Amino acid sequence: MQILDGQATSQAIKDALKLRVAQLILEGRRAPHLVAILVGNNGASETYVGAKVKACSEIGYKSTLIRLDEETSEHKLLSVIGELNDDLSVDGILVQLPLPKHISDEKVINAISASKDVDGFHPISIGRMVQGLSSFTPATPYGIMLLLEHYKIDTKGMHAVVLGRSNIVGRPISILLSSNTNPGNCTVTVCHSHTKNIKEFCLEADIIVAALGRPGFVTADMVKEGAIIIDVGITRVADAGKKSGFSIKGDVDFTNVSPKCAYITPVPKGVGPMTIAALMKNTLKAYLENN
Repeated sequence: MQILDGQATSQAIKDALKLRVAQLILEGRRAPHLVAILVGNNGASETYVGAKVKACSEIGYKSTLIRLDEETSEHKLLSVIGELNDDLSVDGILVQLPLPKHISDEKVINAISASKDVDGFHPISIGRMVQGLSSFTPATPYGIMLLLEHYKIDTKGMHAVVLGRSNIVGRPISILLSSNTNPGNCTVTVCHSHTKNIKEFCLEADIIVAALGRPGFVTADMVKEGAIIIDVGITRVADAGKKSGFSIKGDVDFTNVSPKCAYITPVPKGVGPMTIAALMKNTLKAYLENN
């Protein structure tokens, strides 16, 4: 069993990006600029945005964090996005999800210019990805593909089972794994809350991507020997023994599943850091295409 170390892989990607930015500066060009918008005071969102801002600083990107109150109107948020779309000094825009219930995620995602959509959620980005064209790939699925690539895992011909069908992870990773690329060229099965006999599908899988948000859902009796396990789950579970009051749990019972695997991602330090690395790569892509 080998751990797919997302933290080390992410660091390698950020180090390469840092060198690229340094070269851009030497050429007299400005640094890429990422703007993050945070609405409200969601604790998990604060953590995620903080990690993104930190990564920008580490690489040498300029970053701007716009904080808006929980009561901010949808109209106000859309207005802020419109201004950023028109700002030629801004390369990438991300709005941290989830948003307050009175704001439509769909309207906000659609409002971001497709050329600055570094989260890869815009319909144009998704459409281009489906067609196999150059696009901004959703950061978490992109990060998974980068991790498989880093470890030189040949996925051609494998059966991949994706647990979850969200637009953020499940659907896009199913498309990427089935694409005529390397990694890719898998036969993909997507399972969800209405799938019958999920265990049977998982037992046939060479690769399982668990993205359900249900801690410990994938157990050892669901995994065949030599499988590759990608755990996307990251759920805060109450833990009185922790100073923070909670532990971070993945969708996979790591302790009992890992001995059966060829490769497995840990939680934390697996897919999470790769999401940040992918976002940083998307930001450089936006910069290079628009300058």
